[in-house]
This record gives sequence, structure tokens and C-alpha cells, in this order.
Amino acid sequence: LIFSPPSQYKFRDLTIEELKNVSKTYPNFTFSMNTYTFKDGSQKDLLNFSGTVPVKYGNSYNIPICLWILDSHPFAPPICFLKPTANMGIAVGKHVDARGRIYLPYLQNWSHPKSTLIGLIKEMIAKFEEELPLYSLSSSDAARQSELLSYIAKITEGETDMKSRSTTGGRTEGCSNKITVVGAGDLGIACVLAVAAKDVADKVVLLDLSEGAAKGGAMDLEIFAVPNVEISKDFSASADSKVVVLTVNSLGNAQTYLDVIQSNVDLFRGIIPAVSHYSQNAVLLVASHPVEVMTFVSWKLSSFPKSRVIGVGANLDSERLQYLLSNLLKAEVLAKDAWVVGEQGEDKVPSWTSCNVAANQTEAMAAHNSREQVANRAMEVLKGKGQRSWSVGLSVADLADSIVKDKRKVHSVSTLAKGCCNINSEVFLSLPCVLGTSGVIEMVRLEEDPLLQEKLQGSAGSIHDLQQQLKL
Repeated sequence: LIFSPPSQYKFRDLTIEELKNVSKTYPNFTFSMNTYTFKDGSQKDLLNFSGTVPVKYGNSYNIPICLWILDSHPFAPPICFLKPTANMGIAVGKHVDARGRIYLPYLQNWSHPKSTLIGLIKEMIAKFEEELPLYSLSSSDAARQSELLSYIAKITEGETDMKSRSTTGGRTEGCSNKITVVGAGDLGIACVLAVAAKDVADKVVLLDLSEGAAKGGAMDLEIFAVPNVEISKDFSASADSKVVVLTVNSLGNAQTYLDVIQSNVDLFRGIIPAVSHYSQNAVLLVASHPVEVMTFVSWKLSSFPKSRVIGVGANLDSERLQYLLSNLLKAEVLAKDAWVVGEQGEDKVPSWTSCNVAANQTEAMAAHNSREQVANRAMEVLKGKGQRSWSVGLSVADLADSIVKDKRKVHSVSTLAKGCCNINSEVFLSLPCVLGTSGVIEMVRLEEDPLLQEKLQGSAGSIHDLQQQLKL
């Protein structure tokens, strides 16, 4: 071993023993001391080692990694990164974020003496053989990757100074209205086609985060050359977007509902910082499930103001409700004030944003009951209508249109509900909001209804409890 930890390491002998084992098993690793910058801006001189690990994914690959050893090692896990060369792109996934930081169950469950550096590297290899973390870039993509890597090298962990830096990637010249859709699954493709059909944007970028070559709908979009649509695996393609639509959902082998959501959180942890870095003034529009939780996660990970992080929420249900009231039940006067609010699923409820002032309490009660009957009939019809990818795509295009064109139109979208209806927790629920270029301009006041408030508070409580169990 050519490098020993300095005296600042509290458990120096244990650390040396571990490093000897690493050096013996992986002789290509090199050791050094460098300054590490943490998320809060603080810095510390830490031991790190870098090299390649062998991974079999069809062919054999040498994956470059770098591990930073904290001075409380081995009682604290190392901080792990990929170390791609300029011609390698990072394949964002469940275990790797856009900056190349590596997240593994082994790290989350780290416990000395059971956990060791050798054990960690072995799990890293096993996970990389399930999902290869790097891919080869074209020459043009490699140039952009080189620029990004040089920036990341200045800030060890790849944290961006969002107030002082704007990275464009050189892709948006002459493009004033640009929308990026993240995720090339059925919903992502539906969003791209709907946005293109409504002529919402000058350019639509589809970020395909799937492994390997373009496949399925993304490949077909490329084959048939849909106008003004670009398909890319490079986050820099999203630079300076007005709206970033998030459609990705993890397809892992999670056993419980909480595990499924945690997999989505892990996936977003690699996506949100990257798109936020490249489009610092964008509105994030979340369509991933569960939309209320994932909108909260996007808000926390992006550090954007609450007005610029919204979920698709009950926009589709509200548009359907208003359509049914006007066209099926011939209640046009009621339709313009009718909304579906709360959370997606069985707990969504109809509500009203205004009502005519009745002459007396009896008339007011009669008017309320009449509206409730009509709304309940409409909601029964809605129960038979699912939300297909193409219908959600149309809803996304509708929202994007109001944002990009600053229409100041009211939509029922997932927004931060704290302070509304006596809700005190940070949860996102669908509420009627005026949308414009800056996202939510104002929240439209709902009619006072004790039963509605009770339902919204119940939804807020269950969502908050779920969020408390997640590891952000």
C-alpha cells in the first residue's frame, strides 16, 4: 500500500487494514488526499481512491469509480462516484444520479464490522451488471460531456451554484419556447405527441433514460422525424426549457407500495438536480406516480420556489367533470365553477370555487343540494373512465400550453397545500390555481364546506405520513 490515512482519521488502524485489502484485490486503484466539497459548501481533506472495476454486461467492461473515505471510517460509509471519461455518458438509474453519485442498499445499511469496502465494491459490480451505469457517447455528445465533467471537477460532488451559473449546452439558440419531457415510456411519448399536436412549443426534447439503443416509441419518433422533436440521452439537451415534464416511474422489483415509491425517489434523486441545473427558470410539471408525493420530492430536490413545481393532479378529471356538466347534464352555469380536488384516485372530490348568494339560508341549502346531486351524477360517470397515457398526455399539453403562453387559465393541479383548509404539513394536493409562465400565479379560493375540508385534511394526513417514511 503506497498511501496511509493521516492522523485526522479517528480509526486509522482499521482504515489502513481495509485499504490493504482493497489494494490487494484491486491493484489498479490509486490513493490520494484531496479536498472534498459537501452539499452545504463546507470542505474537508479526505482520502480517496479511484480505479476501475470489472463488469460483465454482455461484453466485459471496466467501470471507472472513485470512493471518498470519511474520517470516521469504518463506522461511516464512503461517498461513491462514477468517474466517466469524456466519451462516456452516465446512464441515470435506480443506483446512479446524473452527477455520477452511486446509491446502493449496501451504503444505506452500512454497519461496521459487517460492512467493508470489499463488500461494497462487490455489490457495486453486481448492481452494475444488472443495469450498466455508463454508455458510449457520439463525438458531439462527448464534447458536451467534456464541458460538463470539467465543471463537475471544480466542485467535487457536482453540486451546482444555481444562483450564479447558467449552462445552456449550446442547443437552444433561436428557441424561445422549449419543453423537455423526461422519460420515453408510453406516457412520455404521449406527452411529446400531444405537445407537438397542440403546437405549444418551438421545440420538444425527449430525454430517453432507458438502457441501450433507442427502442419502442422513441425509436419510432426518430424514424418518422416528428417536426421540432429531438431525442437525447444527454441532460444538456434540456437546457433553458420553459417547462420540464417528468413522466418516469421506476420499474424495479419492489415488494411493497412504500418500496415502489422509494424506488421512484431514488430515480428522481438523479434526475431533478440535473434538469434544475440546465433549466434554472423552468416550471417542473410532474406526471409520475404517485403524483402528490413525487411533486413534493421534486420540490425538495430542485430547491425551486413552490410556484414552479406542480403536479398534473386532477386537471384531467376537472376538465372531464366540466365537460360532462355542460354537455351531458346541461348544467353550463355550474360547470365553470366545478373542480375535482384533493389527491388522485378514490379520494378525489368535487368542489366549487364560487356560488350565487342566496336570499336566505333555505335557498342556499337548496342550491347546495342541487349542485351536489348534479356533481355526484357526473362523478359516477367519471368512475368508468380510466386515465390512459394518451389522455394524460393531452392533459399535460393543456397545462404546458397555459404555462408557456401565459394564459392565466385556472386548472386543478397539485400544489403546496400548506395553509389551505387548515392544512399545516408540507403536502401537495390538487387545488384550482391560475397558471402562467411562472407556474402557479395564485390559488383560487374554494367554497367553504366543512365536509370538503375534512376530506382534504384526511388526504393531507395520509400523504404526510407516507412522505415521512421516505429517504430523500
